[in-house]
Amino acid sequence: MAVVALNVKTRQPYAQGEEFGPVGAYEQLDGTVQFAVDPDHPGNGLITDLKLAPTDDTGRVTFAADFRIIKPVSLERGNRRLLLDVLNRGKPLALGMFNNSPAADPLTEPWQPGNGFLMRQGYTVVWCGWQHDVPPVPGLLGIRVPEAVSDDGAISGRVSITFQPTAPVQVQMLSDRMHRPYPSNNLESWDDVLTVQDHEEAPPQNIPRDQWSFARLENGRVTPDASHIYMGSGFQAGKIYRLLYSTSGAPVVGLGLLATRDFVSFLRFGTGSEGNPCHDELEYAYAFGESQSGRFLRHFLYLALNQDEEDRTVFDGLIPHIAGARRGEFNQRFGQPSSTGLLSSSNLFPFADTEQTDPETGRTDGLLSRLAARGKVPKIFFTNSACEYWRGDASLTHVSLEGERDLSPPEPVRIYYFAGTQHASGTFPPTDTNAARGVRGQQQFNWVDYRPLLRTALVNLDRWVTSGEAPPPSRYPRIDDGTAVPAESVAAAFSLIPGMNFPEHPSHLSRLDFGPEDGIASRVPPIVGKPYVNLVSAVDRDGNELGGILLPDLTTPLGTHTGWNLRHADIGGTGQTLGTLGSTVPFPVTKSQREASGDPRPSIEERYPSREDYLGRVRKAAQALAGERYLLADEVEPLVDQAAQRYDLLYQQVPQAQAAADD
Repeated sequence: MAVVALNVKTRQPYAQGEEFGPVGAYEQLDGTVQFAVDPDHPGNGLITDLKLAPTDDTGRVTFAADFRIIKPVSLERGNRRLLLDVLNRGKPLALGMFNNSPAADPLTEPWQPGNGFLMRQGYTVVWCGWQHDVPPVPGLLGIRVPEAVSDDGAISGRVSITFQPTAPVQVQMLSDRMHRPYPSNNLESWDDVLTVQDHEEAPPQNIPRDQWSFARLENGRVTPDASHIYMGSGFQAGKIYRLLYSTSGAPVVGLGLLATRDFVSFLRFGTGSEGNPCHDELEYAYAFGESQSGRFLRHFLYLALNQDEEDRTVFDGLIPHIAGARRGEFNQRFGQPSSTGLLSSSNLFPFADTEQTDPETGRTDGLLSRLAARGKVPKIFFTNSACEYWRGDASLTHVSLEGERDLSPPEPVRIYYFAGTQHASGTFPPTDTNAARGVRGQQQFNWVDYRPLLRTALVNLDRWVTSGEAPPPSRYPRIDDGTAVPAESVAAAFSLIPGMNFPEHPSHLSRLDFGPEDGIASRVPPIVGKPYVNLVSAVDRDGNELGGILLPDLTTPLGTHTGWNLRHADIGGTGQTLGTLGSTVPFPVTKSQREASGDPRPSIEERYPSREDYLGRVRKAAQALAGERYLLADEVEPLVDQAAQRYDLLYQQVPQAQAAADD
């Protein structure tokens, strides 16, 4: 077995010993897990540079990762199911998504149970570090991997980083979100190139080499530094900068994929004598990944890593969430797992589960082709918000590359589109600012909360795996019913809404050529080829989406909800989208408001005679979703309560309208 030691450093009650119904109390185990993998094993053969990593006396490559396990104190009272939450930049996300846990800083605050959904279900929830460049600080879980070496020693190569400031700055770290960067190996090189663009589609302009340097500011003085770039005139807010430079030292990034596989395999199949704290108590295992973590799971599936070194199935079911059609730099020499730029290898074909041939390149492939060839495809739910369509890629998971026909997912797969939502679920109370990220939108951020759909999806996935009860059909925008359309075609629906602007440059992916060898980019930047088609959901007269699973926010709306928002002038780039943030533009509350503003959308008082009428319609819409099994029956009344909060907030802003509504 690839796990050679599980070292538990701390074992303590979880959530101060809180009891979660019949399951009882939970405990939290933290520590490190030691791995040793055979570089010649066929199951490891697709890991880039694995055979260039140093080996121990047994010929195996060793590495270590942080882990956390939250499990019932009495495992026999649990549900015998494991849920791996794939960490996002070293942080947990499943507790926020399934348990509605409040957002917290993992560096300083405990991981809260929220409403306790996963615990009351009886899940053993686990995390394992997989990202090599996570900063080594308490609260973040990462992995320590060796560097690949050639006969000449450390490996060197060209890398590219992209950044877009939200405020004027003079110094930029050569990494995303303070992760460990690839340092420059030659601070004086004149072969390195810095470019700037007004937006992703604009032609790049070179910035002369003598105007910038590898340096940082220290007490106001410019100090040479291989991990930072400095420009005296400053980097402008909203502009897109791309730096190409040389580095040395290539971590075997793909070992994070093996750590994920082998950690869960150990918890499922390892014995008590081997130190497995969950031995003989786990019958099924699921994986959940959100955003970057969802892309990680798509890459995991693409490389057919769901079988361990003994060919045992690791995950019975997976939910790659808000990943769109992308994968990531998770198995690449000099990979940057947090990279999301359009010129990243995150955006490479294939995109769909169904095998296709790209008419431009002649390449034939599918996301699940390797697994399908072995007859080892697990149950999978691909779930997405509107943001992944508006960023230019998600429709490629179910539309042909030419954009001419719908693709049918294979039998073990469901594709669910949460219409009219933003990347990380709704933001309420309403705001247009995220201070932690330094961003501001032209509109309030989208407030539609899709988490009830995710909880339902997990229950449906479990029933499918354990009892064979098929989940409800896939639901997403389609060409054949007219709900999948080009982004530009819906612009007119928003043009008359007061104060609402449409994206000037709707995004799309293009064919990228990084060179002939998978996992090793010999062409940096890549050769950019013909763009792929991008489709989004059609909308109704209010600008609300028609394709996918429609929550009551869309069928009984109080406003227009989109998967895009535009950058505010305060952060520059006003015609560009914010990427992961959508918009909610409330309807006028009263008819007089609507007439005064010239808003073509009927007001709330014109749509709903009373609060009681509105909430009755919300309840009916939620019950209909529950009847179709896209929503648990237990989620209906919480959705009604949530709708009441939104309704009351809007009326509180117009006291006279509230008085009229109460008459």
